[in-house]
Formats: sequence, C-alpha cells, structure tokens
Amino acid sequence: SEHEIVTEGYQDRTHLSLFVGYPIVERPGEELMVWTTTPWTLAANVAAAVNPKLIYVRLKQGDRIFYVGKDAVANAIKGEFEILDELKGEDLLGLTFTAPYDDFPANAGVRHVVISWDDVSAVEGTGIVHIAPGAGKEDFQLSKVHNLDVIAPLDESGIYMDGFDWLIGEYVHDVATPIMRDLEKRGFLYRSQQYTHRYPVCWRCGTDLAFRLVDEWFIAMDALREPMMRVTKEINWVPGFGRERELDWLAHMDDWMISKKRYWGLALPIFECESCGTFEVIGSEEELAARAVEGWQEFEGHSPHRPWIDGVKIACASCGSQVSRIKDVGNPWLDAGIVAFSTLDYRADKAYWEKWYPADLISESFPGQFRNWFYSVIAQSTALADRPAFRNVFSYALMRDEKGEEMHKSKGNAIWFDDAAEVSGVDVMRWLYSSVNPSHNLNFGYKTLDEIRRQFILPFWNSYSFLVTYARLDGFDPTDPDSDIPLEERTLLDRWIVSRQNQLIETVRENLLTYRPELAAQALEKFVVEELSNWYIRRNRRRFWKSEADRDKAAAYRTLYDVMVTTVRLLAPFIPFLTDEMYRNLVTSVDAAAPASVHLNDFPVADASQIDEKLSRDMAIAMEVVALGRSARSESNLKVRQPLAGILVYTRDPEAYAAAESLQELILEELNIKSIAPLEELGEVVSYGIRPNLSLLGPRLGRQLGEVRGILTELDPAVVARTVNAGETLHIALRDGTAIPLDPREILVDLVKRPGFAAAQGEIGTVVLDTEITQELLHEGIARDFVRGVQDARKSAGYRIDDRIEINYTAEGETATAVDVFAAFVKNETLADRLTIGEPGEMDGAFVATIEAGGEQIAIRIRKVAH
Repeated sequence: SEHEIVTEGYQDRTHLSLFVGYPIVERPGEELMVWTTTPWTLAANVAAAVNPKLIYVRLKQGDRIFYVGKDAVANAIKGEFEILDELKGEDLLGLTFTAPYDDFPANAGVRHVVISWDDVSAVEGTGIVHIAPGAGKEDFQLSKVHNLDVIAPLDESGIYMDGFDWLIGEYVHDVATPIMRDLEKRGFLYRSQQYTHRYPVCWRCGTDLAFRLVDEWFIAMDALREPMMRVTKEINWVPGFGRERELDWLAHMDDWMISKKRYWGLALPIFECESCGTFEVIGSEEELAARAVEGWQEFEGHSPHRPWIDGVKIACASCGSQVSRIKDVGNPWLDAGIVAFSTLDYRADKAYWEKWYPADLISESFPGQFRNWFYSVIAQSTALADRPAFRNVFSYALMRDEKGEEMHKSKGNAIWFDDAAEVSGVDVMRWLYSSVNPSHNLNFGYKTLDEIRRQFILPFWNSYSFLVTYARLDGFDPTDPDSDIPLEERTLLDRWIVSRQNQLIETVRENLLTYRPELAAQALEKFVVEELSNWYIRRNRRRFWKSEADRDKAAAYRTLYDVMVTTVRLLAPFIPFLTDEMYRNLVTSVDAAAPASVHLNDFPVADASQIDEKLSRDMAIAMEVVALGRSARSESNLKVRQPLAGILVYTRDPEAYAAAESLQELILEELNIKSIAPLEELGEVVSYGIRPNLSLLGPRLGRQLGEVRGILTELDPAVVARTVNAGETLHIALRDGTAIPLDPREILVDLVKRPGFAAAQGEIGTVVLDTEITQELLHEGIARDFVRGVQDARKSAGYRIDDRIEINYTAEGETATAVDVFAAFVKNETLADRLTIGEPGEMDGAFVATIEAGGEQIAIRIRKVAH
C-alpha cells in the first residue's frame, strides 16, 4: 500500500484545530487530551502517539482529568486547573482509549492504543497526537512499526465511503465544522481554534489535498540497484554533478511504484485472480491473444488502452478461473522509460535496434528527472540490455522570473512563449538559453532579453550591416576571382582575424561535440563583439572608406566577407533565423550554385594552415594592454582623444612584453600614446595597499583575524603583492608560533599610484600611464576634439563619407592655437580642402553648428566642395 498525493509543495494554510478528550479505558474518569489539525481524519483514528522521552502531567479541571504534555499545558489548557502529578511518556504506552467514532461500522473491532513516536513535540498542541494510518503518510509508517489497524475512509474523489455512517457521501473538505459540532454535542471536544501550518496543495488550482490510502503495484528494485549504479557511471553527465545526484537517488530509492488510479494511460498488463490470488504479467499482445478466453475479437485492432483492453479475459494459470486485467494504469514515467526500445523496433528488428542503441544524448531539466525520466530509462535499459540507453545527459536547471522567483500564472509573473517571441524574437531567446550555465537557474524576462539584444545581437547585426553597406557602395563581388587575394599578402590584422576564426571553429566544434553549448556560445560572443566588431572592423574602417579601389581595399573586403559568412554558419544552430537571413543576402543572392539556406551547409571545419598561434597570442596580449590602458585612463578621467606621453608595461613574462612591443603601433594608436617601454620595477611608480579579504578570512580565522590583519600591515607590501599576483600562498606566523597559510584570494592588493601616473592590473601584469600633459599634448588633444566635432557636424549635415569639405571656425586662445598648429592633421582627418578662422566670407549654403573643443564652445561652418 502507498499514500497517494499529487503536489509540488506545501503552503501555509489556516485550518480548524481541535483539542479532543479521549476517555482511557483502564482509568475511568480520566482522558488523553489529543490534538489534530485535520478533523476529517478522526473518523479513521486508531492510535494516539506520545514521546516516551517527554514529561507529561495529569491535571484536573472541573470534574475532568486530562493527560497533557507538561510543556504543552500553557498552550492547550484554558482556565483554572490543578496538576495532580507528573509522569514520563513511557508510562502512558500501551494504554487503550475510546475514540469518538467507534460506533461507525468501518471501525468495528478496532483497538485504540497509545504508541511511541519520538517526533511528537510539546511545543504546540497537547504533546499527544492522534494517529490515522489510512489518512497520513507518517501515520501509515507507524502502523507498520506498531501493527496498527488501517482504515481508509476516502474514495478517489475525496468522498467518505460506506461504513462511515453520517459522513457517507460527504466531501473531505466540507466536514471539519460538522465534526467539531458533533464532538462538542457528545462531550469529546475540549476546545477548537484556527491554526496555520504547512499543508499540501494542488500546484495548479491551490486546492488543499488529502492523503488517501490505496493499493498500488511496485517493482522491487534492490536487485537492480547496483547494476543501475554501474550503468549510471558509464554515462557522461553535463553538468558533472548530475551523476552524483543520480547515484544518490539510486542509493536511497525505495521500490518503484508503477501504478496510477487513472483512466487514461499505459494499461498495466497485470491479471490478478480474485479466486486464488495469483497474478500474472502478460508480456506481449501475441501472448495475450494466445491466453485470451474472452474479448479478444473486440480488442483486436485497438491500441492497448482502456476501455478495449479491459474486455479481454484470460484463464488463471493456477486455478483456471476467468481473470480480468487490474483497473490501474501505469505511472507515465514507466511508459516514458521504454522509449529507447519501443521506438527502435526492439522486438521486431533487433539488428536495427542495435544500430541506433544507445542514443547519443538525452536532455531535460534537473528537478525531478533524476527520479523520473532518467531513472526510468536507466532502470529499463539496465534490466533489458545491462547497459546505458544514452551516452550523454545534458540537463539544466529551472527558469525563473527576473527576480529569481518561480513563474506562476496566479502570481502574474509568468511570460508565455508566444508573447516573448513576438516582443523579443526567438533568436534572442535562443541565445539566452544557449549561453546560460546549465547548472544555474535562468532568470528570464524582457529586461534580460533586451540586454542580450544590446550586448550581442546588435553588435553582430552592425558588423553585418557595415559589410553590406560598403560592399553595395563599392560593388564588391565575392565571386570575382580577383578579390581572392592570398592570405600571406594581406595585412597583419587580416591574418590575425582569420587565424582567430579558425581557432574559434575548433573551440565551438569541441564544445558542441562534448555537449557544452554555453562554452561555445561564450567563445562566439567574445569573438563577434570584442574581436570582430570592436577590434578588427573598428581598426579597419579607413580601408573601406578609400574612394579608390586598390589591392588593400580588396583584401579588406575579402577578409571581412569570408569571416562574416563563416561566423554566420557557426552561429546558425544557435540563432537560426537571423543567420539564415544574413546568409541568403551574403551568399545565395550572389551565387546561384550555393546551398539555398545556411542550414543546408556543412558546419565549418578549421583550416590549420591559417592558424598563426603566435600572432593570435600576441594580439590577445596587445588587446589586454589596450584594455588596461583604457581602464587607467578612465580612472584618471582622461579621455582617449587627449594624447599622453607614454605607457609602461610591467610583466614577469618576457614574451608578453615582446608581444606588446611587436604590436606597439596598434597599442599606441588605440590608446593615443606616444611611446611604450618596459617597467623593470613596479615600485618606481606604484606602491601597494595590502588588506585582508574579510568576507573570506573572517569566517575562517575568527578571533585570529585581528592579529593577522596587524601582521599584514607589517610586511613589505611589494613582497606580498608579488606573491599574490603570482598566485602563490602567503605563509605568516602568529605570535604564538602558529603558521597560517593565506590563499591569494584571501588578500586584497590595492594599487596606490604616485602623482602623475595611472595604472591598472590584469593577467599579464600592470600597465602604467604617464598622465603628465605637456603644452604640445594639450594642443593635440584640443585638435582631436575639434576633429570629432567636425565629423559629428558632417553626419548631421548628411554628407557622404567621401565628400570633400571646407571649414570655417571662430575660436580664441589655446583652442585657436591648437587648431592652427595641427591644421594639417585636422584637414586630413575631416577631408577638408580649406580650413580658415574668423569671418566666414563666401560660404553660402554652409551647414552651421556649435561644437566643443578644449572646454570651449566653437562655432563652425562647413560646406561641400565640388570636384
């Protein structure tokens, strides 16, 4: 037997709570005061439980004598009373009593006894709990220990069955008040109250649930436990802790309940003889046909479901009586677990089954599947084939709302798929799903999707748009053989981006083949956003702006086109709709022989000959130096348009500095700095502040933290910083001689920059900027501000990128001097044929704007020049 409860959790519920006096048979005139929060179960009461370790009291109130837990008296008893004596809970064991509904036919012959239960508490109630094994899980378990009668009062609809007198036909949740009034009328009720407690509820409609005792069918699992654990260990689990979860479930699982009291479902092929008790499991429709003595003709041709299957009768193998199938249907997971056999013609074509068995992958959400689907598949594959049904498991956690809370329609925080797809686009949703760590819950919402669009989808689209815009302007034809310039003849940046893409192909393929889509997605996003968009395209814009067609421009187009098409193919499984749109425009629109869709292409394969490991590594170092330099600039509030004198690189890796030096032209231009040099000793320009990481050290060291903090202040900060930056453990000795090892994460190192310098730390080391601004640097910075303002004005005026212009401006002081000194630079950057200061003269039709340079507002006038 098993208690049937369908729920996804418990909620705080307020119910009618009753304090009931049960007369003790052996002690006339004395009563157990028993507490229950579920009045409906009193009709099936069998025993009362006490904790043998607790102290109970015998007290008198009026003309009644009660037994109550000593610590429960204040809660249970109302009004004046007299304590007669104390006794241990064990002294009450074995007492028998009279229950309120002994006169019900269903309770005939039931003996009510006091039993032991260590979980009984005197914190609430009376310290004595009524026990109804047919109406509660723990109660049922106690009936097995104490050999109690079991009375099941409810049918499958929660209605009292025959044998329960005036309760017959009543719904379980309608009887609390009538039972209370009946008990009160007959002198059993001491008092009642409303009580809030955790109670099982239906996850769909919120209705309170009731425990119901039913007969069920089980598969004994002890013989399969060890084989299933062995098979589980042969499977690759992603994330890895899934394996441990499954093994833990298998180590502690009970027998498998396979039956359900429902109408629709897998009809269990169990035929139980009512005459002799023999039951048989029929193994196939052929066996059923051979054994059938009635109903086969009506069943033949139908699926093995009710009502057709129920018409088939067989003869009992033991006594020959006619036997019907049991009415139960199978647990749905029993049906789901056989899919690896039923869908592959296991019985009809064993060779075909062997060809495709086991499957490469099974995937589902974490919660529940370890003891449901995964468990069922492993159980049946172990029993039938003694090996896994799948090689790999890819599982993931739950989807929550943006605040991390469960989504429910009743809470108003649920988002329907159609709505999200309409508002945000399915590719945005797919990228979110693909890139999330599968071991963590996914917080889903429109703000999250907007961030995905902003951080990844738009940069990817903008890169595509950049290529398409300029390719159309210049008439670039990717099918033209002349555009296919050999890679070795292209620029360093061209060769680098091609090298990086081939490395990316290797990374993506490896992670997809090992079922780590989030690692593949992370690598793709870094490539698209940081390397392709923010580095390669941004640094190569000028090559596409050239008005004349030359070999360098052709190489730029060829490189960007090939990289873009390959990236589209790499991303196709992740964002299939956007990539197919791009592919059709980039490829099929110009090449009729190409596959009609990106999804009809083979997945990219890396070309090892195009990978330059050293160049890829060197460029990664250069990009990190640039990132650190920008961070240092930002901290010092120095915008990039202001030139600086120099950058110093401190690193313990000579190859890292050599890489930075070899690509110094890129670094200096990116950071707008005049020179780069190594820094031999960081202490020349930077000092350190050392402090303990309290969030880590506090819980570990406790009272020793204060002494450790003091010792850290006495150590050489440079030595501590060097140890921490090297990832090594710092060993310190307390005054009592105790050695304390400190992990690098437990020490915080703060850079303290000396005046005139800014610095930032990274994996390669530390980058230091000389922030002193000379007069010449100041003027160049103002000129760059001026150029930026003119470029913005060109856009506002609607000029083409290659339009030549003339500029007239009004400025004074440092700004006028700066523009004059750097006039050639200004004219070159803005495509200006003339640059004049003062009165505009003949500039009819000029576009007028006000820009900022050097902290001043400057009036400018620009006009296109005809050529």
